[in-house]
Amino acid sequence: MAEAPLTSIRPPPRGAVPSGGVAAPAVVQASTVTAPQVDTLIANAKLGGDVGFVVADAKTGLILEERDGGKPMPPASVAKAVTALYAFDTLGMGHVFPTQIVVTGPISGGRVQGDLILVGTGDPTLDTDGLAEMAQGLKAKGVTGITGRFKVYGGAVPYVRSIDPEQPEHLGYNPAVGGLNLNYNRVHFEWARSGNGYSVAMDGRSDRYRPAVKMARMAVVNRDLPVYTYKASGTTDEWTVASTALGNGGSRWLPVRRPDLYAGEVFQALASVSGIKLPAPEPVNAMPGGTPIVQHNSSSLSAIATDMLKWSTNLTAEVLGMTASAKRGGAGSLQASAQAMSNWMRQGLGARDASFHDHSGLSDKSRVSAQDMVRMLAKMGPGGVLHSHMKEVAVRDGDYDTLANASYKIHAKTGTLNFVSSLAGYVTANDGNVLAFAIFTGDVARRRALSKAEMELAAGAKSWAGRSRLLQQNLIARWMTVYA
Repeated sequence: MAEAPLTSIRPPPRGAVPSGGVAAPAVVQASTVTAPQVDTLIANAKLGGDVGFVVADAKTGLILEERDGGKPMPPASVAKAVTALYAFDTLGMGHVFPTQIVVTGPISGGRVQGDLILVGTGDPTLDTDGLAEMAQGLKAKGVTGITGRFKVYGGAVPYVRSIDPEQPEHLGYNPAVGGLNLNYNRVHFEWARSGNGYSVAMDGRSDRYRPAVKMARMAVVNRDLPVYTYKASGTTDEWTVASTALGNGGSRWLPVRRPDLYAGEVFQALASVSGIKLPAPEPVNAMPGGTPIVQHNSSSLSAIATDMLKWSTNLTAEVLGMTASAKRGGAGSLQASAQAMSNWMRQGLGARDASFHDHSGLSDKSRVSAQDMVRMLAKMGPGGVLHSHMKEVAVRDGDYDTLANASYKIHAKTGTLNFVSSLAGYVTANDGNVLAFAIFTGDVARRRALSKAEMELAAGAKSWAGRSRLLQQNLIARWMTVYA
């Protein structure tokens, strides 16, 4: 009795008005419309594991079709859509993240008579250019040095060493998280062949600056595997890389595990360029008192969330989620914050199965059902706050080629892990009819069989994800044939 109806009440075609002048309701039998059958589409995808989906009228929430829609499944980065709403609801769309320079004494003779503190409030988008502007602002105040210590404070957001400890250490999308973040908490590693070995550099670069850092160090080792190793040595990230993997030269971004020290070291270098001499940065766990003299503000939460939903930045999601939870009094840890978001979704949006382990979807332990996602999408409504922040997803044909003149548009959030793929959002027909949908696919057993070393380039994962994405497109095409 709880299953979706096999038929849905639909309005008659325009102009089909009976002689009495009142339009008669039309009933469309989904099975009679020329469209591929769901079982055929799923069988052709050859995914294994589970496939769950729900599609509904976006205005009314009426479920039009579903398959295992109530089954909780890993949402992958579709979780970021929930995080965006959680942050909007808690912080407001105009919220900004300030980063400040605070001093504990007056400026006299060009020197701060006391300590200087670089204070973060979590800005997930702070980059080297932003720190350079702050150094220039400090120079404009006439500062050339300090008599005390240079401190860095990142305690506004609970420190997280890595978002998902089960992922390999060297993956740039699995960085540390804190209240003082820089360059998405990634350091740039560059190498080039030099004589019989390699020259290497670690820096916090931007388009305009390339400040070298010492808190992350790389050693080239003569071996085949593993490609990278990592260990923490005091406050330093110690990396090694296999020489056989380097070729003649190249570069990549690696995660940092002490983002507060990373930001402090980069700021120290940029301050030096501006003629300001600072000692080595020292982390502090409690915010010292003092006077802010320079401030850099992030873009609005609305703009940050738009970019997060477009580029799927994991650091951004964790900062937004934990900042929202902190305001609600429930962010002592990432796990506690994720649980607070789960409770918010249950209480505020009527979710039944929401259980998040993070805010980005990087952990495969998070669970939510397609029904819960579509319930949220329908509650926000077509053209609403979530719809307007989602990126447009290209419409594809059966060969996965882009359809330039498609009869509908998709605005949605994608999600991908090894052997997990998801898509949830809105599809709008040219006549304005909007459907809300969520599609979850996952072979969790196959994912769980992977070793940690296999996760970056898991055999078969790329082709599996391609088949899942084609299934998603085929399901949407079916729905637009049957229900739009």
